Amino acid sequence: MTLMTNRPLDSSQLDTHLASSVDTLRVLTVNTHKGFTALNRRFILPELREAVRSVGAEMVFLQEVLGAHEKHALRWHNWPKTPQYEFLADSIWTDFAYGRNAVYPDGDHGNALLSKYPILRYENLDVSISGPERRGLLHSVVQVPGHEELHAICVHLGLRESHRQKQLALLRELVESLPAEVPVVVAGDFNDWRLKAGRVLDGCAGLYEVFQHSQGEMPKTFPARWPLLRLDRIYVRNLQTRKVMAMGNKPWTHLSDHLPLAVELVL
Repeated sequence: MTLMTNRPLDSSQLDTHLASSVDTLRVLTVNTHKGFTALNRRFILPELREAVRSVGAEMVFLQEVLGAHEKHALRWHNWPKTPQYEFLADSIWTDFAYGRNAVYPDGDHGNALLSKYPILRYENLDVSISGPERRGLLHSVVQVPGHEELHAICVHLGLRESHRQKQLALLRELVESLPAEVPVVVAGDFNDWRLKAGRVLDGCAGLYEVFQHSQGEMPKTFPARWPLLRLDRIYVRNLQTRKVMAMGNKPWTHLSDHLPLAVELVL
């Protein structure tokens, strides 16, 4: 797979190797629910931005983030003038990549990656199987100071088990196609309520799920206020885990229908 360049390299990207080496990397993954509360009663993207900032993550994996929506922009007075992923990035995350999955008359949504380090190139892999449900894997290559390139894959899989199994096979194929020595982070909404993803991904070229590895099981993340299902995951390869956390308290329980997950990784 050939990744497209995010944008021409600027001086900050060319001088990355001169920056102080980074020893740890904090990662957050969150399904933004398009910036609305669980039942779509309230637009809370500004509140979500503040919560995301409070984590201090260097990389943020976003699912169900809007690129545009004309009707919402007319209805809500505080609707951002920029795409939601750019609004969330603001001045904190200097680089971002967006993979548009679903397109409809009023706008589009998909996956995004926010990064404090340069995103050298990225590509959105369409893993939609059939019907109206559109899904993608956003594959980005990030230059972390003092290290080789890191591959980040933002995931949002389908609601049907048969679709997920095919999408998981495509994800495994993507991971296995990467050089064996490079660090990899795979994070997002797997919709894997039947807990079958591990049969496909566990041990895939050294890949492991960080909560399963450190706590023995994945956390319940859906629905956010009364979590029952283990839908969200963070997988890594060639990285060590220092801390894992499911954001199960306020304000997170009121900012989406999924609870976010966070991990601190040792490079």
